[in-house]
Amino acid sequence: MIAKEGRIILIPLLLITFPIGIYAHASNNNILIILYSILGLLFLFSLNFFRDPVRVVPNDKGTVISPADGKIVKITEVDDSDVGESAILVSIFLNVFNVHVNRVPVNGIVESKERKSGKFLAAFDHDASDLNEQVITIFKNDSGKIKVKQIAGLIARRILCYANTDSKMKKGERLGFIRFGSRTDLLMPKKYNIQVKLGQKVTGGETIIGNL
Repeated sequence: MIAKEGRIILIPLLLITFPIGIYAHASNNNILIILYSILGLLFLFSLNFFRDPVRVVPNDKGTVISPADGKIVKITEVDDSDVGESAILVSIFLNVFNVHVNRVPVNGIVESKERKSGKFLAAFDHDASDLNEQVITIFKNDSGKIKVKQIAGLIARRILCYANTDSKMKKGERLGFIRFGSRTDLLMPKKYNIQVKLGQKVTGGETIIGNL
């Protein structure tokens, strides 16, 4: 399944690549053949990048699932004005080969959504969590507040978030999309027990990050 966010890139790229390929081979033009090959590889890369696989969401009560595919690059405690003191921060780095769909980590109501402008540091740089352009969404339920930060990376310039304030969202539902390498931070109350470790690869919508 291909993510809807990729249509704006995939469709024009296909419409350009296909006729160039036909003409290049018909005319035996080496320059056009090389151009066609480059565009073809770019199309295949984009096709892989914008995939949106179906996920089996665990419905265990009291669990928080991963909001993104990627690698755990940071686990630490922070004092957060929204989530609380000694909140657990889990940072996930998404490279260009990961699925870039972001998902809702818990069942809950969207308390707020805020877009913050900022820099475009490499997403694996821990300073990116505070300095980069990002969209911050806070969910609330009976267990407290959960914060998700969709963070732009070095080449990521477009963050899409579909959450609406005061709306109910379900665990595993699509939260948004970040085009190209990025980072997603998850903040949970300290009452949750961490179920992942540093360096672990996680799957958005499936991997359990914490439980009560």
